[in-house]
Amino acid sequence: MSNYSAMDEARMTVLLGTLRQCPLFADMSPPDLENIAATCDTIRLNKGETLFRENEKAQGFFIVQQGAIHVNRVTPDGREQVIAIFRPYNCFAEICLTTFQSYPANAVALESSIVVLVRRTDFRALIMRTPELALRMLTSMSFHLKHLVQTMEDQKFKRIESRLAHYLLRLCPMIERDEGAVVRLTSSKKVLAGQLGVSSETLSRALARFRKENLIEVDGPVIRILDLDGLRQYLVEQ
Repeated sequence: MSNYSAMDEARMTVLLGTLRQCPLFADMSPPDLENIAATCDTIRLNKGETLFRENEKAQGFFIVQQGAIHVNRVTPDGREQVIAIFRPYNCFAEICLTTFQSYPANAVALESSIVVLVRRTDFRALIMRTPELALRMLTSMSFHLKHLVQTMEDQKFKRIESRLAHYLLRLCPMIERDEGAVVRLTSSKKVLAGQLGVSSETLSRALARFRKENLIEVDGPVIRILDLDGLRQYLVEQ
């Protein structure tokens, strides 16, 4: 990188570090990483700033370097439906490398963020020269599909209490061991409400009901499960 200025060298070092920590590129050789870095730009976003909008022409896919990006769609009745939240070294919007010419959803910064844009045209050309990258992209998109299926599973329940119970049981890391399992929310309750397809007020009422029934305890972002069978009952009732 001797042809770079000191600023360019520093930027490239950070960029290569980001690519190295992204699961998509984690074990690639240094020369391959430098080729990928040549297809990238860095974008800074303020909290609440839009990265892209649904149906906007796709410029490429993204890797979160810093902060958090939430991807959502607006339902026909005007509600924001959160699809996923991406944090450092997650990549997203890889679907634009296929036949999609535009983004299928919106992406907004949940906090001050830095993302790496991997330019669509340049990366597609790189894939033609490095077929292994195509397999990596398929793996990454399969992971996102699994997450989308989980989100759809949460949505199949009509009652918010059933949706919330399903969500908590799915995330509970000690579900088969005891009643003291803990779920730590990694985003705000407003974002969780969007994931479950309801308003913040509706989610708050469901949480309050679970607390009143001694199913859970809530301490900020920490939810302690007190009664697994009680939560499971809501899945039966739907």
